Amino acid sequence: MSDAHNDGQIRLVRISNAYWRVTFDIPPLNIFGPANIPQLEEIVGLLESDERVKVVVFDSAVEGFFLTHYDFLAKPEESAKFPVGRTGLQALPDMLARLSRTSVVSIASIRGRATGVGSELALACDMRFASREKAILSQWEVGAALVPGGGPMTRLPRLIGRGRALEVLLGADDISGDLAELYGYVNRSISDSELDNFVDASARRIASFDRRAIAETKHLVDLNSLPSDAEIVPEWDAFIASLGRPAAQARLRLLFEQGFHKPGDVENRLGYHVGTLGSTMDIS
Repeated sequence: MSDAHNDGQIRLVRISNAYWRVTFDIPPLNIFGPANIPQLEEIVGLLESDERVKVVVFDSAVEGFFLTHYDFLAKPEESAKFPVGRTGLQALPDMLARLSRTSVVSIASIRGRATGVGSELALACDMRFASREKAILSQWEVGAALVPGGGPMTRLPRLIGRGRALEVLLGADDISGDLAELYGYVNRSISDSELDNFVDASARRIASFDRRAIAETKHLVDLNSLPSDAEIVPEWDAFIASLGRPAAQARLRLLFEQGFHKPGDVENRLGYHVGTLGSTMDIS
């Protein structure tokens, strides 16, 4: 029997003591903002402190969207009110770094768009499995004159190499599930009809193993693969600085005029739309 813990719009369900699921349910677009930081912080804290849990799966209840970008309608002071986290990083990158380092195995089950924060959370997970037909990953920020802030510059090159990381980050375009698999952005691209069963079976298999063996193995892999906190620090600072620049403000304003933050074509094809901004108006 599962034990449901309702954290508002981010739901934690204990399938068993060893296997948890975290579901993003922030309709209509799964946009992540300051209101969601305490919810995710609580869940990461529980993952760190519960000695029974071995594996956690992150998924979505919102059709078409795994988890998208940060909430650009939120007031800056709402994001700035959170103290630095245990790692010394700001709240969001702190939680992602801690998720990577916890002894619990984390799996992202990506159906729909993993855009910005969604991509960054997926990259912070230990494994990523994507719907072949419905998954889209992207770091779209450079297309809007922004710098990504949640760690992709440190994590992506380790996963897919420097050239492909630069292609993803500087191209700012949508990456399909199959291309993400080819690049190593995700572990596997799986038929949408088989994704849930595959991820569930993988999680249950890992949850059946010895916790200490899992934790020690993951720790040793982490030593050879995870970025240090010091490497991540400049990313959030660069993101905040980029938000205030005229070029970013102009491009964001145009995106909002076209339907950013609302259900519709801009959010459905964000990679395409940021690619047209430079030719739409005279901004640089």
